[in-house]
Amino acid sequence: MLETAIELAGVRAEQKRIKVELSCDASICARVNAPLLEQAIVNLVDNAVKYSDEGTTVSIEVVQQDRETTIRVKDTGCGIPPEHLARIFERFYVVDKSRSRKLGGTGLGLAIVKHITLVHGGHVGVESAPGRGSTFTLHLPR
Repeated sequence: MLETAIELAGVRAEQKRIKVELSCDASICARVNAPLLEQAIVNLVDNAVKYSDEGTTVSIEVVQQDRETTIRVKDTGCGIPPEHLARIFERFYVVDKSRSRKLGGTGLGLAIVKHITLVHGGHVGVESAPGRGSTFTLHLPR
């Protein structure tokens, strides 16, 4: 499922010479709606690629602990100013409207990610700072 998500988001990555790295133990198993979760990961990887500079790396890390599986998508892009972090998962919320028009964003991708994560009984979080990139983490119950 993760490989398919990377493949779907890979066209833009190839155009920008961005490497997408996956770190996931093959033994990890979680009960998920695969097509839905795949869409969430595609949205996160697509955003990471969209807001990253050419020739950089986007990393996806999947870790399973006692009670949850976490999926982290990390980029070294432009980052998100702190005053926007509380609202980025709202439908139609866009941090930079002029940049969104240029890159083709609608403000729905992260709202969809949040909804898919909630449907799975989990939650999504973000750590970000301007100039340092962003890390989005999906927390899913096992």
